[in-house]
Amino acid sequence: MSDHSNNNEVSFFNDVLKYFDRAAKFIDVPEGILEQIKHCNSVYQIRFPVKIGNDYQVIEAYRSEHSHHKLPTKGGIRYSMGVNQDEVMALSALMTYKCAIVDVPFGGAKGGIKVDPRKLSAEEMERITRRYTSELIKKNFIGPGIDVPAPDYGSGEREMAWIVDTYATFFPNEINALGCVTGKPVSQGGIRGRKEATGLGVYYGVREALSVAEDCARWGMTPGIAGKTFVVQGFGNVGFHSCKFVHQGGGKIVAIAEWDGAIYNADGIDPMALEAHRNKTGSILNFPGTTTIDKYAALELECDVLIPAALENQINKDNADRIKCKIIAEAANGPVTADAEEVLNKKGIYIIPDIFLNAGGVTVSYFEYLKNISHVRFGRLGKRYDEAAGRNMLSVVEQMTGNMATSAQRELIERGADELDLVYSGLEETMITAYHAIRNELHSGAGVPDLRTAAFVTAIKKIATSYNSLGVFP
Repeated sequence: MSDHSNNNEVSFFNDVLKYFDRAAKFIDVPEGILEQIKHCNSVYQIRFPVKIGNDYQVIEAYRSEHSHHKLPTKGGIRYSMGVNQDEVMALSALMTYKCAIVDVPFGGAKGGIKVDPRKLSAEEMERITRRYTSELIKKNFIGPGIDVPAPDYGSGEREMAWIVDTYATFFPNEINALGCVTGKPVSQGGIRGRKEATGLGVYYGVREALSVAEDCARWGMTPGIAGKTFVVQGFGNVGFHSCKFVHQGGGKIVAIAEWDGAIYNADGIDPMALEAHRNKTGSILNFPGTTTIDKYAALELECDVLIPAALENQINKDNADRIKCKIIAEAANGPVTADAEEVLNKKGIYIIPDIFLNAGGVTVSYFEYLKNISHVRFGRLGKRYDEAAGRNMLSVVEQMTGNMATSAQRELIERGADELDLVYSGLEETMITAYHAIRNELHSGAGVPDLRTAAFVTAIKKIATSYNSLGVFP
């Protein structure tokens, strides 16, 4: 999705600072510590030449490390013509708070390369990625104990493989070199479940919000995802997987918006069939059974849950009045501006904030990082033991009761957990625990006005505790 052209003047980082200041009122921490937490510790602006076609082009790129309260820092690399220093600083700050909320022991970071991946060949992308990595190495802005990038908008497993290969070339004796980046292909130190992690985390978070009966009653809904209507903006990796898991959970996806337009079907859209259609035609448009509508008008459709899964500033002061959903589930980073949020809160729309909801990616990145520095695949040590224990238990039960298990029951009981099972389980536990932590902060009686503020309060308290444990303040 492309950004709203009318809102290019919005400072994303200033919005994050506003959210921070709003939350800081509810926290008893020395002012100096709050200032330290609030601002970016290190920002690196890079310019380097790369041969594109028959000419050389100077590439503008960034890496921002927002907080060093825990190391390494962690955050994706965005490949987009919209990349700028303000955006990278904002995203690195959100990463700090996101990691704190889900108890992932990283500081926040973010990177960006100002290019359009759609206009570059694979060879040109590789040149740019490897040069960017070498620039980060020069200034000590990458390393398994320093700063660990990951995929973001415009990047994926391919780019992460180039990064780790470049890093390992510079540091051939680094035993933990695979831990310098996450989101790698499984064959090169990646972890199963990473690709769908953010979208799956969105699903777990929305499902948990819709499981609280008293909240659902307040929104005029029955508990559960089944039968609820969803509008999703963005059908990239996060948007597609959000749609996939919501659809599997019984939700009805009535509209999906992409950069070139949006489609609508009141009876629901099958995301798997839509993905096949896009792979065949190159677009989500003209999908059988759907009507083409304006990509921004899709945001204003009446629905139970709106999932913005594209870029920042998509819901702003110009369209906030026209938003008709009951819940906004922020799968993207910063899709709702601070000005728009004031309007939405007055309308009673419940916003599940990005710094919680899209933390599935960094959570599973953490699992991948642990796998890389422990040098063992999850499930390898225990899978066969668990299977043997299941067989033994089943044998005893059958002998005691005289009843034989069906083949389906036997398969279920005897099955040991593999890497994907453990990743999904760990992610589900993380998202459920984190949601109730921020919801409890909202209902703590301290006067916290909304769930985003509650999420920031929760995060800042945890970060401040890290400084306190270092003896920075009594």
